[in-house]
Amino acid sequence: MIARVRGLLKGFFKRIFKGRKKIKLGLYGPPNGGKTTLANKICNDWIGEEMGTVSSIAHETREVQVKEQIKIQSNGKELEFNLVDTPGIATKIDYEDFLKSGMKEKEAKERAKEATRGVIDSIKWLDDVDTVIIVLDSTHDPYSQVNITIIGNLEARDIPVLIVANKVDLKKSDIKRIKSAFPQYEVVGISAKYGKNIEEFYEKLFEVAN
Repeated sequence: MIARVRGLLKGFFKRIFKGRKKIKLGLYGPPNGGKTTLANKICNDWIGEEMGTVSSIAHETREVQVKEQIKIQSNGKELEFNLVDTPGIATKIDYEDFLKSGMKEKEAKERAKEATRGVIDSIKWLDDVDTVIIVLDSTHDPYSQVNITIIGNLEARDIPVLIVANKVDLKKSDIKRIKSAFPQYEVVGISAKYGKNIEEFYEKLFEVAN
């Protein structure tokens, strides 16, 4: 009987500590901030494959994508997680915006429907992720309704957050503006496209996720 109890306790604690090591890491943010570009960079760096397709047209990612068992290392530490790349969150999705990119009306309306479903799924996934990386285009004004909505949802759930100010390779990049907008969170400036400051990103990720 005692041996059985010990065995159950051992399995229990093993599951607890295993769960703490491997987390669900969600990538969130508005469309075209660079979430999938960053996801591809992480996956290429550590598992040698890409996460998804990148496009200049908004809402290219319209379904939640997951890569499991990614292990990263920094300063002698190791972190294992399942990476969750979510569709860009928007407060309004209009099919006419897709018409401007050259799509035909039928395709544009279908894209808008898919994008809307993607936003809903993104919000639902907030109940499943353990840590969130918010990816923002550092050339854009961070004081937007979308960003405030995302931050509000995360604060309500008390989820650890790291903000990535992406596209620092562009002249209009302004990291200080993002830091001023969200002083309660760690902010790291990177270029996901060119890998600039990616090591600093990994270091900050360890701090926030552990």
